Amino acid sequence: MNPLLDFSGLPRFADFKPEIVAPAVDRLLVENRAVIERVTAPSVPCTWHDFVRPLEDANERLRRAWGVVGHLNSVMNSPELREAYNSNLPKVTQYYTELGQHEGLFAKFKALRAGAGFEGLTSAQKKIVDNELRDFRLGGAELTPPRKARFKEISERLSQLSSRFSDNLLDATNAFAHYITDAADAAGLPEDVLAAAREAAQAEGRPGWKLTLHAPSYLPVMQYADRRGLRELMYRAYVTRASEFGKTEWDNTPLIAEILVLRREQARLLGFASFAEYSLEAKMAESPQQVLDFLNELAAQAQPYARRDLEEVTGFARDELGLDELEAWDLAYASEKLRLKRYDFSDQEVKQYFPEPRVLPGMFKLVETLYGLTIEAAEAPVWHPDVRFFSIRDRAGGLVGQFFVDLYARPSKRGGAWMDEAVTRRVKEERVQAPVAYLNCNFSAPVAGKPAVFTHDEVNTLFHEFGHGLHHLLTRVDYLGVSGINGVEWDAVELPSQFMENFCWEWDVLRPMTAHVDTGMPLSRALFDKMLAAKNFQSGMQTVRQIEFSLFDLQLHHDFDPAGGKSALDLLDDVRRRVAVMFPPAYNRFPNNFSHIFSGGYAAGYYSYKWAEVLSADAYSLFEENGVLDPETGQRFWNEVLAMGGSRPALESFVAFRGREPKIEALMRHSGMGGGAGAPT
Repeated sequence: MNPLLDFSGLPRFADFKPEIVAPAVDRLLVENRAVIERVTAPSVPCTWHDFVRPLEDANERLRRAWGVVGHLNSVMNSPELREAYNSNLPKVTQYYTELGQHEGLFAKFKALRAGAGFEGLTSAQKKIVDNELRDFRLGGAELTPPRKARFKEISERLSQLSSRFSDNLLDATNAFAHYITDAADAAGLPEDVLAAAREAAQAEGRPGWKLTLHAPSYLPVMQYADRRGLRELMYRAYVTRASEFGKTEWDNTPLIAEILVLRREQARLLGFASFAEYSLEAKMAESPQQVLDFLNELAAQAQPYARRDLEEVTGFARDELGLDELEAWDLAYASEKLRLKRYDFSDQEVKQYFPEPRVLPGMFKLVETLYGLTIEAAEAPVWHPDVRFFSIRDRAGGLVGQFFVDLYARPSKRGGAWMDEAVTRRVKEERVQAPVAYLNCNFSAPVAGKPAVFTHDEVNTLFHEFGHGLHHLLTRVDYLGVSGINGVEWDAVELPSQFMENFCWEWDVLRPMTAHVDTGMPLSRALFDKMLAAKNFQSGMQTVRQIEFSLFDLQLHHDFDPAGGKSALDLLDDVRRRVAVMFPPAYNRFPNNFSHIFSGGYAAGYYSYKWAEVLSADAYSLFEENGVLDPETGQRFWNEVLAMGGSRPALESFVAFRGREPKIEALMRHSGMGGGAGAPT
């Protein structure tokens, strides 16, 4: 059997080869179209059992098979796999576009919604039917045939452009390397970073150290390298990736222009004034203006703090470091020096207390305490030797879910951190199908015989992604369409992930997950108190930076004319003049590597990070009131938020947990910024 067509258990990674992709996809598409033909026949009753469930079964098989291909393309990219993925992507996209426009399916769902049997469905089933009807309209089901055809063309082209955008960014990142042979050029870099750079150079038979644009190499250079010229060199290479400053075939500039034109046309085909309006139809926010008002209010509140942050670091850089002009490549370096002086600790010092063998069990212990679960290592086929696998069990020993953990950066893996679904929970043939998740990060791998160690920011990232994972794994919904993260409004999907980050600042959570990599000593209370004092260091600048990206994204997809005289970069400059406090050099090409909105599903939705941060901070405030490790509050959060998935509106789940609608005060308090602003509702 083709391994991609084996749905009896976990993905068979050991048996995967790029050449099996096309046969599996072709067969599943033929089978799925046959199912659609069958269930839309007039003789088939418009019931869940006869109509919806067979369709759900068919689409789940395709989603699982294609999900394996997409996952491996992201974590084990190779020329052969990339070719297999990109050559089959149009076929898969075409199928889903056909699905969203199918008049027979649309008619059946409308008949099911209007029929007498609808009231007999569960609330989750009703939500799925309503979501389907909405998605048919958003998928072009009501368009005339010529407009349907054009909508389909646009959808297929957009999927190709998004994949190409991601490929270009990965290729441009991998293509750069800077080699150092003089130890003076590496001054300031931490020993573990140097050890990794030395191993990378030795692997190529070269002396000295190899520096790359992958996060474990690039970020420490920007933060610690004493050589200003090295920082500038690395910065320029990083911010010009996939732009006109590199290989023509990797330049994302024309892709951005085409993506924006096509998204606008697609939205207008459906009668929306902009792609942002189209995108918000399935989100919590009611209109682009509501989001703009939220972001602008937040910006007005954060800007005084951001200006203060910049004045402090600029003055410090001038007076203590001799930097008369603080440039973009100096900011992380000067900030780290300022933090060291003010709070008497460095990120590098803290990092030594977070070795992987302590961090993962510590994070698991938190989840076990809050939710009464047990997490244990398990066996499974994996795609790389570094990947680990775990099972989650309830008090009775029953399997709740399982997950893969892939923590380290490598050239074959796209940047960033993310959670993805391997298997989604549902009840099938009277049995619960346990969910399975992928948790992916890009941390530094172990070097010099020591375990991997994580910065506190990386610990935050790990908790964030595990929060997404728990949203997927702890659902109790029995139906695929609203199980886990499925059906959750995009601007609420960050609630469980950002919620988890709060625990990274709790002494009772953090201390047990620390042990100095050399001495084994736990993190001291004195050092933790310094970390806590520095928690909101430069939070003003960090907040306006996120608002800058969010406003750029929303305006790009709302009131920006892609056919006008301005480029996306021009718009970004306009946004910066309104909200930013520090401006990058003219050669910075941030849009060209803004994969969140051009290849990651966050188009007209990047604001979700701040929007959901209001929800997560306010949700966490109940734990602060009741005790951050209170199992009763944990069970309530599980029952009302995590367990419910997308089976009801996210705001209803929040109110059921918190007892009221969200307020922004908790976010401002957590961020060290006072005042108030209107909270999203």
